Amino acid sequence: MQNELNIIGIQSDLVWENPAKNLAFFEEKINTLYKNTDLVVLPEMFTTGFTMKPENVAEKMDGKSVSWMLKMAKEKNLAICGSLVITENRNFYNRLIFVHPSGNIETYDKRHSFTLAGEDKVYTSGSEKLIINFKGWKICPLICYDLRFPVWARNTENYDLLIFMANWPTIRIKAWQTLLKARAIENMSYVIGVNRTGIDANNYEHTGNSIVIDYLGEESSNLKKNEVGIVKATLFKDKQTRSREKMGFLTDMDAFKIER
Repeated sequence: MQNELNIIGIQSDLVWENPAKNLAFFEEKINTLYKNTDLVVLPEMFTTGFTMKPENVAEKMDGKSVSWMLKMAKEKNLAICGSLVITENRNFYNRLIFVHPSGNIETYDKRHSFTLAGEDKVYTSGSEKLIINFKGWKICPLICYDLRFPVWARNTENYDLLIFMANWPTIRIKAWQTLLKARAIENMSYVIGVNRTGIDANNYEHTGNSIVIDYLGEESSNLKKNEVGIVKATLFKDKQTRSREKMGFLTDMDAFKIER
């Protein structure tokens, strides 16, 4: 088990439905940042922006974007995750891909489709929560709209890090900031939220406001409005464990069953 985990989230504008340009940008960033990094987190639909036309950009799991993630993970000896538009069995998915340095791939299909934008009409929702074991850390990765549903994010698995990647617009950025802290506090878990910047093809503005928060709700690293850059933090598992044992909040939570 590794006590310290060094994480980086990359916040940037996204070129609309242009995987080649977006991959080139992120590769350049990773090439300058990867030393001593364990995990890199990218935004939701990081190769395309939040498109409702998946037929224009959808890839298979052996496509260029997943292959690029494998290349980055193996070359830099780090884990990398972000969501992509994936087609499988004649369905489209907003799929989170987590690639280990070994090349092992784990996936999570976004459970909560953003009906306000019509995501439910074009993407198939997932039904399974994913808990990743990475260097002795249990990681729960979720996508954008999932942030609004605390029952789905509830820490019944005793995870150590909660990841949210998003295309969260400026008009609702206060909800992004508030709910990320709420998820950290209620689950006594580190949280990293990685959002995009820029104006998309639907004329929605995104200001980023990516952040790393500790298990007590304190900010470890953040990016302000419209800043292209990184959030970076070292997480300490022993400190989190001591706080959980001292306070006992997770052992006092209600039991429940999720049905849908």
